[in-house]
Amino acid sequence: MSWNSFVAVGDSFTEGLDDRAPSGHGYRGWADLVATALAAAAEGAAANGVVAGCTAAEGGAAGGGLDGAGGGRFRYANLAVRGRLLGEAVREQVPLALSMRPGLVSFAAGGNDILRRNFDGDRLAGQFDRTIALLRECGADVLVFRSADLTRRLPGRRIVGPRARILNDAVAAIAERHGAYLVDLWADAELATNGLMWSVDRLHLSTAGHRRVAGQVLRVLGQAPDSAWLAPAARPDPPSWPAARVADARWAARYLAPWVKRRVIGRSSGDVVAAKRPALTPLD
Repeated sequence: MSWNSFVAVGDSFTEGLDDRAPSGHGYRGWADLVATALAAAAEGAAANGVVAGCTAAEGGAAGGGLDGAGGGRFRYANLAVRGRLLGEAVREQVPLALSMRPGLVSFAAGGNDILRRNFDGDRLAGQFDRTIALLRECGADVLVFRSADLTRRLPGRRIVGPRARILNDAVAAIAERHGAYLVDLWADAELATNGLMWSVDRLHLSTAGHRRVAGQVLRVLGQAPDSAWLAPAARPDPPSWPAARVADARWAARYLAPWVKRRVIGRSSGDVVAAKRPALTPLD
């Protein structure tokens, strides 16, 4: 299967934090890596006379998506913005994604909801289900995720863990119900246990982590990822107990305290951030 267009929807996970772009401006992340690989696959399919996607007249939820381009160069949009709650991603990004008529849409949201006091698993699952149903009814192939296990590196694991499992189980059931592609990051032991997969803020993926996720995505989509992306990374020696406590204190002062302050005053890290690729355009 190949696609001629890909739209990524979600929060900081899909925006690409904390994988700095090679240019030094902004972030790259797994979605950009996947888009580059899909573009190469689409170019190869076109060279072999294979047409990716289906026409608007064919429609339907199967067969490679609508792909409003109707062929031609591969195009990519990334609408994700850090800090977005699931409902915000649905209201702000999904209508725009639908208007682009892409062949493939990734939808990854809900992680920020898990960290909020008013978490409501049933409500989130219902909203997630309706969103995936809408995307599929409009003809797009859809990619969703069971989120990675963060309980070993964040405080409040007795609260965060059960919430993450509730949403992850719902996403898996929704993917099966609507025929979406499911990437199971929760089952990835490398992401769960190797600190090198994560940035210093302990919440966002590192460059190595984004490469690993990109590899998982491409494998689920039936593409061949760079083998190095899925190879186990060398693990550093664990710090001593005193060194670990010092690191915890520094992390709390630099990352946890500002996050708590934003929650208290009702601000988000994405309040002044715009989508990095708001239009469906060819890759540079």
